[in-house]
Amino acid sequence: MTTLRELYEYREMLFSMVKKDLRTRYRGSFLGFLWTFINPLLQLVVYSIVFSTIMRMNIYNFAMFLFVALLPWIFFSTSITQSATIVMANSNLVKKIYFPRIILPISVALTGFINMLFGFIIVFIVLIIFKIHLSLSIVLLPIVMINEFLFVMGLNIIFSALNVFFRDLEHILGIVTMAWFYLTPIVFPINLVPERYFKLFFLNPMTSIILPYRDILYYGLWPSKKSLLLIFLMSICFDVFAFILFDRLQRRFAEEI
Repeated sequence: MTTLRELYEYREMLFSMVKKDLRTRYRGSFLGFLWTFINPLLQLVVYSIVFSTIMRMNIYNFAMFLFVALLPWIFFSTSITQSATIVMANSNLVKKIYFPRIILPISVALTGFINMLFGFIIVFIVLIIFKIHLSLSIVLLPIVMINEFLFVMGLNIIFSALNVFFRDLEHILGIVTMAWFYLTPIVFPINLVPERYFKLFFLNPMTSIILPYRDILYYGLWPSKKSLLLIFLMSICFDVFAFILFDRLQRRFAEEI
């Protein structure tokens, strides 16, 4: 409760860190903040060309099939890799002034989440252009996004704390996220998974996070409400564990930084 109270008291600092990151990400570039929209648009163009002319898949509009799952994955993978170094990158700030250190990994999650939201603007525009039907299941999309944010935030908090003590973690995460990508049904439909491995794939939390995006935005289906509830409860429990772990480890940050 103390951590939550401090987070509320320092909410302006958290928001200013997020705004600063969003503003400075493309500082110095000619198009500036427009790259937030151009990046996902260019990715979609590349996927459309590659998978319609070179690597033909027997899936209707495979570029969109891939893209609606890839954007949430990019948020996930980018956030956890960036969060691993966030405490060390702000070591001078950590040493000089007091503030809830947990703000640092949370700001990374918020920044990545906002970037994903901007990316989905492009997704909705292209869905309309390709005349992909959007059903009433779209009302559950905010819940799906919140579930992912809560899960990513917990991972960010844990990895940011652990990396202070185990500096190799940032390099290990690059390998782990690459393997994790192929263990998540992003470039292939879940029904291609052999039956004997099917249950194993659902031990991966990202499977239950990614599939609802595709159900809603590509298939126009209602995702499993039971699955959404389980992921939400799991993420909340995971965040509680992350807060407790961070609180204990941060007491030794000054000795390690």
